[in-house]
Amino acid sequence: MVTAVYPGTFDPFHNGHLSIARRALALFDELIFAVYIAPAKQILFSHTERIALATEALAALNHHGRVSVVGYSGLTVHFARENHAQVIVRGLRNGVDFDFEWQMAQTNHWLASEIEIVCLFANEPNTFVSATLVREVATLGGDVSELVPPCVAAAIAVKRSQPALAGAI
Repeated sequence: MVTAVYPGTFDPFHNGHLSIARRALALFDELIFAVYIAPAKQILFSHTERIALATEALAALNHHGRVSVVGYSGLTVHFARENHAQVIVRGLRNGVDFDFEWQMAQTNHWLASEIEIVCLFANEPNTFVSATLVREVATLGGDVSELVPPCVAAAIAVKRSQPALAGAI
């Protein structure tokens, strides 16, 4: 049985993430969707909210309990080892992603050579979609409903309606 970890901030979870998860499940027996707790960037959703949204968005893919959504902190390779994963899955959209992911893969290989890194290229129409883009468009009042699962679009709408957060989104 081959277990893969798909790590990221997932703030917010978008259709590109869903596509990569679907394709990873075609390759591996189990997929651990690992939501990083403390990214070094401005976030829209709390860690708990990101886990809940990913769980809801991935529910349709979770046949026979093959998908789990787990929060984590620290090094991804340590998390992968602790969860007996043999593979880390990453998504690539473009050359900029490739350069970053190549450096990260080399670092992870140096830290844990027994864990393989598998990169899946984004498919149309997700080649331009990033969480940063979704956050920015949503923050400026744009409609991101075609870029995210319905549960995420609804959560963004709720954030917009909260007076304390309306200025932030």
